[in-house]
Amino acid sequence: MLIAPQNSLVAAALAANLSALKLEIAAAARAGHRTEDCVTLVAVSKGHAAGAVRCAAGLGQLHFGESYLQEALPKIEQLRELALIWHFIGRVQANKTRAIAESFDWVHGIDRLRIAERLSAQRPHYAAPLQACIQVNIEREQGKAGIDPEGTEALALAVQALPRLRLRGLMCILPDGRGSEADRRSFAALRALQLRINAHGLALDTLSMGMSADFRDAVLEGATLVRIGTALFGPRNDAPLG
Repeated sequence: MLIAPQNSLVAAALAANLSALKLEIAAAARAGHRTEDCVTLVAVSKGHAAGAVRCAAGLGQLHFGESYLQEALPKIEQLRELALIWHFIGRVQANKTRAIAESFDWVHGIDRLRIAERLSAQRPHYAAPLQACIQVNIEREQGKAGIDPEGTEALALAVQALPRLRLRGLMCILPDGRGSEADRRSFAALRALQLRINAHGLALDTLSMGMSADFRDAVLEGATLVRIGTALFGPRNDAPLG
């Protein structure tokens, strides 16, 4: 079952969590000598029912992230009247590109040109271009999603040329439990990669990095999108529906 807010106490907790997160993000931005409005919170609502999203939206939250299509698509449909901005943050499989292209505003996990080409071809003609980030395996972990840093620029140039995508930036997911110093080095490496790519003619403006455990370090190192679920909604059911 998805987790839904059961009463006003849960709604109050959600409001308190969202307020605290915004204060922490703003404080980290100031500590990094950045403006407070330069970071967008993407509320990761996977494992939580539409009611929780509706509650967060009522508090002013606009961006939501989902990883499981079979869970996300009914949720998006139920909440369509709210005009929310939906981010697909999971691994993008070839057999799911059409649904992503048709239903989401952002996709964060492009790591192959074939996937980007399918998303571009399947994006509806009446929709705005799909906002896209390339997922970089910044620590070169075996078996993990993402392109190696060395191949990122070539992929970015190819994705940039696709007609129904708008390449916005880079995304990463770090290994767990390494500590703040190691995490900051990795986030800084992704920022440096973005700068190198931009020096060759692109204009990437987005760094999607940082989750509940490490978003403060990500913001200090230049994150513009942070993907936060547990710290906002609480524990979730990790098993996808269907």
